[in-house]
Amino acid sequence: MGAWYKELKVAITVIDKEGKIVEMNDKACQVFEKYGGSQLIGQNVFSCHSESSRQKIARLIANQETNCYTIEKDGVKKLIYQTPWYQNGQIGGLVELSLEIPFEMPHFVRT
Repeated sequence: MGAWYKELKVAITVIDKEGKIVEMNDKACQVFEKYGGSQLIGQNVFSCHSESSRQKIARLIANQETNCYTIEKDGVKKLIYQTPWYQNGQIGGLVELSLEIPFEMPHFVRT
């Protein structure tokens, strides 16, 4: 099947337990282009975040928690979903998915 996620129109950034960026797909490289794009792979996310963000990331990893929220930047609304990833049953780090979403979005209750 190949690396289907590379060209997905969702920004995917993967960090290890120490905060090192181990993978970014094309969209993530584009989103973070002004900060170095693909050159960020191998860098540590703790060095480019505020103290409160560093604490939150560390807590998410330590407690194996998921964090989900929306943001608006430059007229674009996004859903940010940060969740642990695992390898052989052990936490490997966090995956962040960043999806552009419409300002008005339908919501359905399914039964």
